[in-house]
Amino acid sequence: MTRGGYLGLGSNLGERRANLQAAVEELARREVDVLASSATYDTDPVGEVLDQPDFLNACLRVSTRHEPEQLLDVAKEVERAVGRAPGARRHGPRIVDVDVLLLDGTTYSSERLRLPHPEVLSRRFVLVPLLELDPELTLPDGRRAADALPALGTTQPVRFAGAPLTVGRARRPRTRPTARCSRP
Repeated sequence: MTRGGYLGLGSNLGERRANLQAAVEELARREVDVLASSATYDTDPVGEVLDQPDFLNACLRVSTRHEPEQLLDVAKEVERAVGRAPGARRHGPRIVDVDVLLLDGTTYSSERLRLPHPEVLSRRFVLVPLLELDPELTLPDGRRAADALPALGTTQPVRFAGAPLTVGRARRPRTRPTARCSRP
């Protein structure tokens, strides 16, 4: 069964946009079809570690056959493939972060994963790109994502940084050039 969902991406070390683009390509290699990307946004650090570089964030609309735990495993594989060291400080600086935000209206809870992501409605850097992808987005419990944004006030500034990430590139089959016939 194919499921639709949303992933959040973030990077605040190295070539941030290149890191996010590499994550998109790694997802495609792991049976996660990236259907669309939001624009990219610069954001201040939020959470436990505030003394670090600004983040570049985006959200992706995806389709996959993975179950929730499998999709989390894929997200962690992608982080490692792009260069994130395992065991780094939680909320600290990172090459890339891939968060499973929503998966096909699923409510799910385990020691490793909660869906929807517990902070999906409290983080402006998640809501702004999510609403760009789907302005009518509704959580499984019926709450509208758009209704949560005004409640955040002016905290957590989100600044437009650039165009959406390129999607679909990694899955295109490679073809050999065909010889052209010229007519006399």
